[in-house]
Amino acid sequence: MTQADALSRRLARNRLTRRDTLWLFGASVGASALQGCATSPVTGQQILVGMSPQEEIEVDRRQSPHQFSQDLGAVQDAEVNAYVDEVSRRLQAQVHRRDMPYSTRVLGANYVNASTFPAGAMGITRGIVTQLGDEAELSALIGHELGHVNARHAAQRQGQAMVAQAAMVAVAVAAAASNSRWGALAGVGGVIGASALLASYSRDNEREADALGQEYMVKAGYPAAGMTRLHQLLVSAEGAEPGLLQTMFASHPMSGERRDTARRRAETTYAASAGAPAGRERFMDRTAALRRLKPTIDACQRGEVAMSRKAVAQAQREFETALRTTPRDYPANLRMAQCLAAQDRLQEARRYVDTARQVYPQEAQAAKLGASLKLGLRDPAGAYEDLQAYDRLLPGDPGTRFLKGFSLEGMGRQPDAAREYAGFLQTGAQGQAANYAQGRLKAWGYLK
Repeated sequence: MTQADALSRRLARNRLTRRDTLWLFGASVGASALQGCATSPVTGQQILVGMSPQEEIEVDRRQSPHQFSQDLGAVQDAEVNAYVDEVSRRLQAQVHRRDMPYSTRVLGANYVNASTFPAGAMGITRGIVTQLGDEAELSALIGHELGHVNARHAAQRQGQAMVAQAAMVAVAVAAAASNSRWGALAGVGGVIGASALLASYSRDNEREADALGQEYMVKAGYPAAGMTRLHQLLVSAEGAEPGLLQTMFASHPMSGERRDTARRRAETTYAASAGAPAGRERFMDRTAALRRLKPTIDACQRGEVAMSRKAVAQAQREFETALRTTPRDYPANLRMAQCLAAQDRLQEARRYVDTARQVYPQEAQAAKLGASLKLGLRDPAGAYEDLQAYDRLLPGDPGTRFLKGFSLEGMGRQPDAAREYAGFLQTGAQGQAANYAQGRLKAWGYLK
């Protein structure tokens, strides 16, 4: 008997196990890349790329909302988002590819990172913003990400990024199969962020992005030393709390050498920028509301690191600390729900999901986690309702079609389930979820 057959029989008897439920959230699709040559907008030399400029824009349009949602959406602080975008636009006036549709937002994720899609859709986590000391450091961070866009690093590394995404799916499925408690965390996007999968840059990519970012920030009127201080902050944090930066260091390899190179440039090539204002007062004023959440963010960071180490009791204590400080913090409520789900306390977890949805009804991850919990509680109708809500908030996720099909099957609505499974397969889905969907369609007579 195959795994799909066994899963189907348990579903028919309304005895879906938690392991089955968590396996389902490993559903995803594969993709392939076509490569060709293009001229680097920075060096003028020929480079091997996986996307045309229009394809880069299309990737941003279609995929960035899903990634940013996995990182818990833009923070509910219009002032800080407007400010970060303002600094970004100041740098965008200095870049090589000024015609790209750049956009910048601060994300609710607690871990320390920043990531950018190929055409310039950028997300900066609240976890790193609250670590920065002035606007020059913020401009260095944004400038570095703009450097990746302008050197077309993501376009050059598209194939490798797709392989990384496939590897993450494999990890999620394997975790669910071997240890269902921790499979939940992989299945809903990971505890400390999935944006490391967006692109894992090489050290040469990082050096080029540093150089471009420092050039852009100086041209925009910032002191080049802001890049040195940013690197020093990250190197120091890695020594003190390595778990907090593991996602950033996975996608952006860090080293003292990069810091020292930035310092040399600041003292030589860009020595004239030393007197430029660092913008500390403006940064402190415009980010004040977000920085007031720092105790909550710090507690969430400690909780997420504990979760990644499977120290669930410690993680719960940290999330409780965060929620005592800020009871209606969306990320803290969501992480507490995940922590309780990992302990099999699904009904308790639902209360925190409900609070998260009340706090931030426009953000989709709470609806997805709610569906996961309801599948675990053998409530396929409730799960389907939550998946419908998720689909309205964040359409275009192929895995949602599979999960809706599975929920409909659990409700006894075979024709509707078949339509969802067929739609899921039409996206080019591969892997265990695709095999299950295909097996059900064959068993029901829709496929030969």
